[in-house]
Amino acid sequence: MTNHLFDLIRARMPSPGARFALLDDGREYSYQDVLDSSARFANALAALGVEPGDRVAVQVEKSVEALMLYLGTVRAGGIFLPLNTAYTPAEIEYFLGDAEPAVFVCDPAKAPALKPFAEKAGAKLETLGVGTGTLLDKANAASGSFVDVARGPDDLAAILYTSGTTGRSKGAMLSHDNLSSNALTLVDYWRFGKDDVLLHALPIFHTHGLFVATNTILLAGASMILLPKFDPEQIFKYLPQATSMMGVPTFYVRLLQDARLNRETTKHMRLFVSGSAPLLAETHREWRERTGHAILERYGMTETNMNTSNPYDGDRVAGTVGFPLPGVSARVVDPETGKALAAEEIGMIEVKGPNVFKGYWRNPEKTAAEFRADGFFITGDLGKIDERGYVHIVGRGKDLIITGGYNVYPKEVETEIDGMDGVVESAVFGVPHADFGEGVTAAVVCKPGASITASAIAKALEDRLAKFKLPKQVFIVPELPRNTMGKVQKNLLRDQYKDIYAAK
Repeated sequence: MTNHLFDLIRARMPSPGARFALLDDGREYSYQDVLDSSARFANALAALGVEPGDRVAVQVEKSVEALMLYLGTVRAGGIFLPLNTAYTPAEIEYFLGDAEPAVFVCDPAKAPALKPFAEKAGAKLETLGVGTGTLLDKANAASGSFVDVARGPDDLAAILYTSGTTGRSKGAMLSHDNLSSNALTLVDYWRFGKDDVLLHALPIFHTHGLFVATNTILLAGASMILLPKFDPEQIFKYLPQATSMMGVPTFYVRLLQDARLNRETTKHMRLFVSGSAPLLAETHREWRERTGHAILERYGMTETNMNTSNPYDGDRVAGTVGFPLPGVSARVVDPETGKALAAEEIGMIEVKGPNVFKGYWRNPEKTAAEFRADGFFITGDLGKIDERGYVHIVGRGKDLIITGGYNVYPKEVETEIDGMDGVVESAVFGVPHADFGEGVTAAVVCKPGASITASAIAKALEDRLAKFKLPKQVFIVPELPRNTMGKVQKNLLRDQYKDIYAAK
């Protein structure tokens, strides 16, 4: 047996001297460096006692060393478990207790606060920073060659914890084949080749930056410009050297605010991809007008990597996430009965394919509840498939508003509000209401200097939506709460406004 994922990466590498990454300090990292450094980390982990199937939990800042630790974990037969750098020690305690990793790697500055939780979970504590850390010292002292541990397609390569907007986060178990099959599909579908240079400004504790971006580049034998974070100054500095960029909608909104964005500065880019949160149709339109490029929007999840994508060749339709990727099946069903719905009907999106995870870590009950008998995974996302086959996302199942016995899909109301002059974006959500069960409520961000008011928004909707869909209150807010990947956190809005319809 071979090491399924890393063997594929190795087999598709270009010449050893070819560039894998350009770092923001000007250093270049070759594919030979990838082989050597990942081997050193694999040796260091093995010396720490990591055995096949052991978890290696990691909460560190973005760096090329952190990527090599990911690959080293795979080569050592371990299960890579990246954790959001924003998690507090109290949150880390939960993840370590749940995953019980053999090794926990953290930022050197956080080690004193996190050491007690590592000890409590029985994990060996190591540190890793940019060019520093105890684990880096061990890796640098280790051999640059390593005999990869045998792992098959169904063996786990990673566990990623869901964002946990309702209840405790759950660990999604991703196999070697989940990751490799999806990356191979994206290489082909998005036309990545050895000459591509990806502008990488995403975090690497999330599926978007770690698996979609990094694995796709590795399996294309391409290269990346690895930036510590999204910074418009850095983006414009390196754009002339890049051919592609993957980002969240916030990236594109911020860049549209910069006068340097035009057809000249983006002329040799071939692909801009957006995901992890919905892209406003206005952002899609403005980007195309300014640059001549149509942003390619796609749809994925922690549990599945990528499910759908707008086409590389063909219409990239704003407000949709395109077609199911090759090998992936998608359907829309009645959430209660599971009955398949016709085109244009809104229901629960379910998917099936080699990209779909193996289940939730140590949670067989939740795993069983989220899969249909025929193997389709219940995504929790509400949407529809239109007559042309494009998939539309209208919201999370938990965001569905039931008011007076009627179902209200937030996206429908948000689309109407977002189309008004002076509006940047909106979030529509339900909060408790004594008479209706839930009251439809809207939080709206307006453009600076716009004269539109909450009452004017409410009035304008009266001619556009059925009465039961109308917000009972509209609030003008400076910004919407978002997580690190740019997703609007409606749970925070529901909590903030939970008492507005309470009986006086």
